Parts: sequence; C-alpha cells; structure tokens
Amino acid sequence: MDPGFQVLYDNGPCLVACKPPGVATQAPPGIDSLEIRVKAFLATRAEHPGEVYLGVPHRLDRPASGAIVFATRRRAAQKLARQFELRTIKKLYWAWVEGCPEPASGTWHDYLRKVYGKPQAEVVPAEHPEGRSAVLHYRTLATSDCGALLEIQLETGRTHQVRIQAASRGWPVLGDFQYGAKTPFGPQHADERLRAIALHARVLEFQHPMTKEQVVVTAPTPEFWPS
Repeated sequence: MDPGFQVLYDNGPCLVACKPPGVATQAPPGIDSLEIRVKAFLATRAEHPGEVYLGVPHRLDRPASGAIVFATRRRAAQKLARQFELRTIKKLYWAWVEGCPEPASGTWHDYLRKVYGKPQAEVVPAEHPEGRSAVLHYRTLATSDCGALLEIQLETGRTHQVRIQAASRGWPVLGDFQYGAKTPFGPQHADERLRAIALHARVLEFQHPMTKEQVVVTAPTPEFWPS
C-alpha cells in the first residue's frame, strides 16, 4: 500500500519523509496532510493498536517538496525541536527561479514579517517592530531557458523565507504566483492548492536524538523537475 510519501530515513524515534508538493505538512482535522499520512503509516506497523504519537518539529510550505523529519516519541521531538531552535540542523534547498541572480553566489539578509490575516510574508525595514532577521546563502548550480537552479543554505527559518527573499530581488521561484512568478511549474491541477512550486528541501542534516550520530538525508526531486 502506497503511504502517500517516500520514507527516506527510519531509525528509532526518527522518521524522515519526502513530502510531495501540494500536500500540507499539517492541517485541521478532516483535511489531508503529511502528518495524517505518516500517522497512518506508523499505525499499520504498530505492535499495539492505539493513538500514534507524532512530533512535528518543523514544516515545509504546501507547494514545496522534500525532506522533513518527524519524531515518534515526545523526548525525541523535544530534542529535535531544540536543534532547530539552536540552528544546529543543516538545511539545504534547491530552487529554480526566474532569471539568473547576480552575482551567481552570495548572501541575502532581509527583515521579514508575517502579513496579518494572510498566509504570506513581506520584506520590511530593519527598524520595523515586527521585522525578524532572515539570512540565507545561495549559489547557482545551473542555468537554462527557464531560469537558474540555486542551492540555498538557510541560517534562519522564517515564513516563506526563500520565496520572499528571491521574489523581492526579481527572481521569484517558478510556479510561485503568490510572490509574482510568471512561469508555471509542474502539473497544473485545477485545484491551485495541489500545484507545486520549484522549491525542494534537498538535504537535511541533524543529530539523532538518541544515538547522537550525525544523520544526513538527501531527498530526490519530483519527477517533473528539470534535469
């Protein structure tokens, strides 16, 4: 039975899944989400039936894809959440953007705020009371007629950070019409919520909360990504 996601790593209380684009990490009861799919997967192999615990220490945007780690025990969830809080977890993203950023590599530092009442963010002046520092490092891996493929390392984890920082400089992520993209990406479902953007959590590196070993997981891109 297809669980609706790919298992990338499964060891003790840690499970890393590859989230398909168009699926929310979490959602209200009755609405499909990766959390629901992972819980169902764990329930089918549980020795003792009952409620499945699943800690969600971080999230990916609905239209994005890639590696996301879950915890099946509370203590492990707390330890993973602490790693995210201390920024000791390494996250590398791939993103196809419109145009070719100049220079070909560098650092973007902005101040972002969530837009009240809307699922989006915006760039604000450094002195804005709601602004939060957002830093990422990027380098260009390839270019084509559709734009440029960037490898991005996040220092911070703000809402829609990669998407708004790229778009504010004139290089929106392909398919991200919310932030000004003009180029569609992936299957164009009638339901816009199912559509993908060209943002993929490629590598996730963390310390296993129990064994202390360093875990590095690489997530394959969706089949419709440019090769």
